[in-house]
Amino acid sequence: MSTTTTKGATDAAVVTELIVGGMTCAACVARIEKKLGRLEGVSATVNLATCRARVSHPATVPVAELIAVVEGAGFTAALPEPEPEEPATDAGDTAGNGRPDGPAVTRLLVTALLSVPVLVLSMVPALQFDNWQWLCFVLASPVAVWGSWPFHERALRGLRHAAATMDTLVSLGVLASYGWSAYALFLGGAGRPGMRMPFTLVPSMTGGTADVYLEAVVGVPLFVLTGRLLEARARRGTGSALRALASLAAKDAVVRDADGTERRVPIARLRVGDVFVVRPGERVATDGVVVAGSSALDLSLVTGESAPVEAGPGTAVVGGAVNSGGLLEVRAEAVGADTQLARIARLVEEAQAGKARVQRVADAVAGVFVPAVLAVAVTVLGFWLGAGAAPQAAVTAAVAVLVVACPCALGLATPTALLAATGRGAGLGILVSGPQALEGLRRVDTVVLDKTGTLTTGSMTVTEVTGDTAALRLAAAAESGSEHPVGRAVHAHVRETTPQDAPLPRATDFTATAGVGVRAVVEGRVVEVTRPDGEGTERPELPAPLADALARAERHGRTAVLARVDGEPRAVIALGDTVRAGGYRAVDHLKRLGLRPVLATGDGAAAAHAVADELGIAEVHARATPEDKAELVRTLRERGHRVAVIGDGVNDTAALAGADLGIAMGGGTDAAIGAADVTLVREDMGALADAVRLARRTSVTVRSNLLWAFGYNMVTVPLAAVGLLSPMVAAAAMSASSLLVVGNSLRLRGWQPRPARATANKRRTLR
Repeated sequence: MSTTTTKGATDAAVVTELIVGGMTCAACVARIEKKLGRLEGVSATVNLATCRARVSHPATVPVAELIAVVEGAGFTAALPEPEPEEPATDAGDTAGNGRPDGPAVTRLLVTALLSVPVLVLSMVPALQFDNWQWLCFVLASPVAVWGSWPFHERALRGLRHAAATMDTLVSLGVLASYGWSAYALFLGGAGRPGMRMPFTLVPSMTGGTADVYLEAVVGVPLFVLTGRLLEARARRGTGSALRALASLAAKDAVVRDADGTERRVPIARLRVGDVFVVRPGERVATDGVVVAGSSALDLSLVTGESAPVEAGPGTAVVGGAVNSGGLLEVRAEAVGADTQLARIARLVEEAQAGKARVQRVADAVAGVFVPAVLAVAVTVLGFWLGAGAAPQAAVTAAVAVLVVACPCALGLATPTALLAATGRGAGLGILVSGPQALEGLRRVDTVVLDKTGTLTTGSMTVTEVTGDTAALRLAAAAESGSEHPVGRAVHAHVRETTPQDAPLPRATDFTATAGVGVRAVVEGRVVEVTRPDGEGTERPELPAPLADALARAERHGRTAVLARVDGEPRAVIALGDTVRAGGYRAVDHLKRLGLRPVLATGDGAAAAHAVADELGIAEVHARATPEDKAELVRTLRERGHRVAVIGDGVNDTAALAGADLGIAMGGGTDAAIGAADVTLVREDMGALADAVRLARRTSVTVRSNLLWAFGYNMVTVPLAAVGLLSPMVAAAAMSASSLLVVGNSLRLRGWQPRPARATANKRRTLR
């Protein structure tokens, strides 16, 4: 969807996404944002790397007016297609995913064929024959006009709008070099037969016969076109996350009707409630619940989980998962834009459309940088002419300044790193809502952790059995008809721990009493699974082992039930919530990263402290209401801490929204995910530590990119101004700077979390 609506206090604000063409540097970004910002109530964020503009505007401002403003600034604009194809662009002009079109490649190839002879003859004096300069002039002329036409066209477009961009610098550099060379050939004596021109990387400031600078005429567009082509391909790599997510979606599904007949339908025609078949090796078509069959699902491409997940009747499955084993019948629970995969894609797209604070500073600098460079070039030309230097030397220095001072690297330094980081995060099951979330992750120093559903799985599990194992089997048979979480946990535990060829006996005369337990007849014996005090207020006398087990369960905050057979106490079954695998290691990693973990839960003190002790968390807030959690966050922030909150339930929403950074578990409620800045799709607390490390690595990459972008201009512009860089070398240096920045950002695509410790983290079970 290209537009979304968010209601404010009084008016409805519409967010529209536009694909913008014709941008080549950060100055273009600044100009578009400035033009759109002049409309009342409109604000825009333009991303150079994705060539997309995210515009917030009142509903009374039509999209057509936004497009007209962008086009009036000298660019192209359009709404994205529902199913975007690779749009055609000119060299250096990207839209959507930035794929160059055929004519752009043709332009580069022809330019290269015409330029190579000129470069060779100009740089190797031994190959210069009589009238070589005229041959070079003939070959260079098409390059100066047709090969450089994209730069001239956009420079003229900017001139009509009183704006200067990188294309202005390149166009002026090419025209100035070509114009001087034409003057030298026709009027300056350089066109005489037998003329020889020595090649030097550092132009001479002394007078003499007028030289021709045809190598600059062809070298500047050749290097810039090549650099932009490589840059566009590299930028496509940083934005590959969305295309990878789109490729996970199934194209069709096999629907099984009530009469057993099967029909294959396109995924767009799948409806909630339809039952579809997933065969081995196929992708799950959409989010749903397994109604028949069992198998293992590979979720690595969707959530980042490396281990296959077992799925059977009642198991929720995610669209895009790969069926690794048997045949599954799945009932569709969500389709289209409501699926988890679609939600992930939206989060990634919104994150990549955002802009970090440091990027806004760079764009603002670039907006005034190009006019400043033009002023410097004119000043350099006047200075050298006034100092008595040869006219061609003065022109050469001015052209070198124009060419070398390209703000491309400055404009790409931050967005390419953010693109690569958000894409890599999605691959690891870490979804960030935008660049601000990455910045927030880097700066947090305190993490407030919810317990149930966050540190623990949120499901009841048998943790300890004391007494007769035969009684446990009878208790599981009695609980087979129960829908209570305790009954389901007891039944599931016995089913998992007994051989499949030893089925549970059948229970009859089943009776369930709310708040007490169940009673049934199994193998002719009366079996009861109840609270330890049964229906009375006094707890019955128990054998010492059972009494000790009961006390132990209460001490650790666990739930305990008593199994009686024919009225005789036979076993105590302790149940509790299960700490997520790797929980201790994840908390330990957070502490090693300098973050202070704080546990805040609505559970009682015994259960809360039991979890905290097992995970190594020192600060615990038990029996915390949603208001208490929000107040805790406020207090920590008032003390100067940068607070992140991680939770999964509606009761965590207020704290998530009030924190510096909200982090939701992917299996949590929509309310929690909506209030969070980061979503951990991977049901693994270790993803949080990975997210912090990724944010810090991204910050280092952005800083190094900006350091290079600023440092490059601070060094090369003065060198060009004093005549120590030829225009051709300046063009090569300018292209290399942009490629270096993009290449440095691409390293984030291969970033890997630290390997887990060799020692296995024991699976701890607590309430």
